[in-house]
Amino acid sequence: MAKHSKRYETALSLIDREKRYTIVEAIEIIQKLPKAKFEESLEVSMKLGIDPKHSEQQIRGSVALPNSLGKTKRVIAFAEGQAADDAKAAGAIEVGGQDLVEKIQAGWTDFDVAVASPDMMRFVGRLGRVLGPQGKMPSPKSGTVNENVARAVKEFSAGRIEYRNDNGGNLHAIVGKISQPLEKLQENVEAFINHIRASQPPGAKGTFIQKIVLSSSMGPGLILAV
Repeated sequence: MAKHSKRYETALSLIDREKRYTIVEAIEIIQKLPKAKFEESLEVSMKLGIDPKHSEQQIRGSVALPNSLGKTKRVIAFAEGQAADDAKAAGAIEVGGQDLVEKIQAGWTDFDVAVASPDMMRFVGRLGRVLGPQGKMPSPKSGTVNENVARAVKEFSAGRIEYRNDNGGNLHAIVGKISQPLEKLQENVEAFINHIRASQPPGAKGTFIQKIVLSSSMGPGLILAV
């Protein structure tokens, strides 16, 4: 069994593992816990009442949160012509078509999110084996294949996040930095939970959201009363 650090053990002693906290209570406590040596993120983990083996019950997509995640993501765009100019103006760190595909095939992956206009997928499709395992492959379901590339660049650079359930029916997402104001973190958490609640697939029976836990990157989790 892995042994936790003294910082983690101290943080664990300051929370009640049996209590169900409100979102505000949980964030307040997390912001007061002993800090790690880096700026930690606020993370939401959810246990969903789905059967991941059935494709129609998969929970995958993206959502634009009301507030920044505390860090600007590095977004690239596969686009040409006016769409390329608009994507560059929106903040994309690299814009291109077949030339950008070749650059990535040569080993460059120094970015967080890749977006593409639909007509560019004839080139981007070659990158499945490279970007797929990294979770960076553009997809219509995640909103990263978009007719409005410039808008997608802006949203993913600021507060749009992608999510996808794992094989155990769990969902994890970063919704901000713990150093951000409590009100902004609360709004992001509530927006994410409400978005997932509205995404319940018809085939999922019983309780859809079974458990929600808030935590910092390196801290213990607090169960929410949701």
